[in-house]
Amino acid sequence: MAQQADQFKKVISHAKEYGFVFPSSEIYDGLSAVYDYGQNGAALKKNIRDYWWKAMVQLNENIVGIDSAIFMHPTIWKASGHVDAFNDPLIDNKVSKKRYRADVLVEDYVAKIEAKIEKEVAKAAKRFGEAFDEVQFKSTNPRVLEYQKKADTILKRLGQSLEKEDLSDVKALIEELEISCPESGSRDWTEVKQFNLMFGTKLGASAESAMDLYLRPETAQGIFVNFLNVQKTGRMKLPFGIAQTGKAFRNEIVARQFIFRMREFEQMEMQFFIPPGTQKEWYAHWKENRLKWHLALGMGANNYRFHDHEKLAHYADAAADIEFRFPFGFKELEGIHSRTDFDLASHEKYTGKKLQYFDPERNENYVPYVVETSIGLDRMFLAVLSHALTEETLDDGTLRTVLKLPPALAPTKVAVLPLVKKDGLPEYARKIVADLKWNLETAYDEKDAVGRRYRRQDALGTPYCVTVDHQSLEDQTVTLRERDSMQQERVAVDDLKKLIVDKVALISLLKKL
Repeated sequence: MAQQADQFKKVISHAKEYGFVFPSSEIYDGLSAVYDYGQNGAALKKNIRDYWWKAMVQLNENIVGIDSAIFMHPTIWKASGHVDAFNDPLIDNKVSKKRYRADVLVEDYVAKIEAKIEKEVAKAAKRFGEAFDEVQFKSTNPRVLEYQKKADTILKRLGQSLEKEDLSDVKALIEELEISCPESGSRDWTEVKQFNLMFGTKLGASAESAMDLYLRPETAQGIFVNFLNVQKTGRMKLPFGIAQTGKAFRNEIVARQFIFRMREFEQMEMQFFIPPGTQKEWYAHWKENRLKWHLALGMGANNYRFHDHEKLAHYADAAADIEFRFPFGFKELEGIHSRTDFDLASHEKYTGKKLQYFDPERNENYVPYVVETSIGLDRMFLAVLSHALTEETLDDGTLRTVLKLPPALAPTKVAVLPLVKKDGLPEYARKIVADLKWNLETAYDEKDAVGRRYRRQDALGTPYCVTVDHQSLEDQTVTLRERDSMQQERVAVDDLKKLIVDKVALISLLKKL
């Protein structure tokens, strides 16, 4: 656990030092759990968003995208259940006066058990070497089985208690597990109570006439209230999907773990409208489809797992999370939910307007069912960044920090470096930049020795560096260096564009889907 915490600190430090993520309002001492994306972070975030959008909208002729408003009619949130049911279980420690999510305290306890399992697996892998079978070990080792049984039992009880809204049992579970306050070490807890997560605001010219509104806690409702608009104007036939990305806001009890849990964040969601009775097959389809999208990034299948929900949201008949192995353990990255017809039927009830689809094959009108995929862009950003950050000891004993980002997501695709700042090399390098920048995010760097410049680009995640030397002026060739292997080859300037574009374009990821 200490090693994981140390790795996470390095991720946070690297993010700031290299212009990926800054604490918001930092010169005013910051604002809790609010962050700004720097120049490289904004570029990486855009590339992740583009990858999702193109995979979801561009590659599927029956999925379209919209961009709905953050401000929405307040009754929408009553109809969606957010006013009454969008709560988290809150608990206070009487000694430290700190407030926590009760379910997260239990989940963190389980994470420590899972860390013990990983430790047993690591020890066994070291002992048995290449002959080690992790699956067999986990399914037969008595200690691992005991740990896993304990973890499963705890999570099942937590899920059932939350499902029944039995908050007294949630507190009892915390006490039975002897969970103490992370800050004070005290086990003196208050009762567990529900806390609504929505931010309230007002719309109007004066306080007397202002309407009470909420900042949207999710982007999905903007899709549901536009269902008919999109269906009719797009002449869409079921099954079809509506996608969108955008900001959402939640007054988290404990916003923590850097950008993993924030109060202002961005979602990438798609609602897939289907005939009633087909939700089981489409739910399975989107679970498989979304995992494939993640695996195409090459971050290791062992770093992902599905977690089926014990406690279902008020709108769902099935739900699963794709969890990713963050530096602080496996946590939710994306959710796939079978939402039934809850949302459209509820908006029908509150508005008195029909939100139905006429199915020519069934020759009937009905309210469609929905399967949702929802992923946090900021969490995806953190998954990519934390997995990519690597430290390597080179043959000469020096340490290299390299950000092994998937090339298609890297903020800068190629850096052009003149060997020295004289003899016409900078001018020739600038000509190469001027040619490449139309197709590739290109940087120019002439400061410091070329070795130090390579290290700087490695830390920024730049997949390729082009070095211009005196030979370049004679035969129009340059040295092309690859980030991960550090291998160099001499290539013609005229071939640069095609060589690099083929390896870093987003299409290289999309073709894997």
